[in-house]
Amino acid sequence: MHRSWIVALVLLLAPTANLWSQQKDDGFVPMFNGKDLSGWQLVNTDPRTWSVEDGMLICSGKPIGELRTDRMYQNFIMEVEWRHMVPKGNAGIFVWADDITAKGQPFHRGIEVQILENAYGKADWFTTHGDIFPIHGAKMTPVNDRGGSRAFPTEMRSLPTPQWNHYRIEAIDGTISLAVNGKVVTRGTDCNPRKGYLCIESEGGVVHYRNVKIKELPDTPIEANMIAIADRGYRCLYTGIDLTGWSVQQPAGAAEQTAEKAAGHWKPSDWVLSCTGAAGTNLPLASDEAFGDYGFVVDFRLTKDSGSPQIRLRGDAAAVAIAGDDSPLTPHLDKVGKWNRIEGEVRGDKVSLTINGTQIEPFAATGSADAKGPLTLVPDGPVDFTNIFVR
Repeated sequence: MHRSWIVALVLLLAPTANLWSQQKDDGFVPMFNGKDLSGWQLVNTDPRTWSVEDGMLICSGKPIGELRTDRMYQNFIMEVEWRHMVPKGNAGIFVWADDITAKGQPFHRGIEVQILENAYGKADWFTTHGDIFPIHGAKMTPVNDRGGSRAFPTEMRSLPTPQWNHYRIEAIDGTISLAVNGKVVTRGTDCNPRKGYLCIESEGGVVHYRNVKIKELPDTPIEANMIAIADRGYRCLYTGIDLTGWSVQQPAGAAEQTAEKAAGHWKPSDWVLSCTGAAGTNLPLASDEAFGDYGFVVDFRLTKDSGSPQIRLRGDAAAVAIAGDDSPLTPHLDKVGKWNRIEGEVRGDKVSLTINGTQIEPFAATGSADAKGPLTLVPDGPVDFTNIFVR
């Protein structure tokens, strides 16, 4: 009888053991190690935005911005469980994204898979059940659209806070589909880019993620213009939370002020760093870190009262007027209230840059070619900055 019991037990466990073997060998690998952010990069968020506790990735929601993978993916299946911890929470997963965020935006160019809490309610232009849409220059043909670029789910399947939801994202040959809690509901085709980074979005509310895993599928031939911009080595200097890493430059000979008072009109406004004072009332804001030869990206938005602000790239040795009658950038600026992107590098005594994609005539920096100095924002009235990257 004892032998019969053993045989019965073996027969009972055989299917289970086989299932475990299939789960172990199904090709999926974890995207987080359950301890830290290894394999991921902070793009434009603060280290305090993300934490790993009890095997979960926890996003504080502040500031608005993104966390991205170290490497690109083309064809894959990604699975993730998520739950919002506050009503009306907003988040998302970006697929096939560039290395840094789009001009004047806290998010990447890419395809967004929406993670929206149910308390947002109903609207004609979005749902809370797994919309997919291209963003900031990406392209996609939506399936089940409503006249725009957004693909809408065919069923309402997501669960409200604090319940867990399961997403399965299949991204293959420029097509993308989303299964919500076990059933495919949203689709898009003809995506561009169709190879790039994966990002997790922070957008105001606390979100928990667990069991984040990916199964890579074989790459297929694609055109170069279907590949997102690869990692250029940029890192962000602005936390989106406070002025950590920055100091106000006080005039020589002036009475020493507290850091809070000296900051004056410099206001960290989530992903935007704003200077709100009128001309003549603002002090320059300089990075604590000094740079020699380096590359940079700075996005800025002017008002009608911005005057002639500057960016000093190496202290006083390489100043660029970003607006005003004497600035070579002025003819290439977008209209007041729109974001502009200045990108370039300082090498030796040469400064080269582009403004909104247009190359500007290189010019010489003053002083020693091997000098170092901070990146300094010099306002001449109200002006906004964001996406301050260096490499």
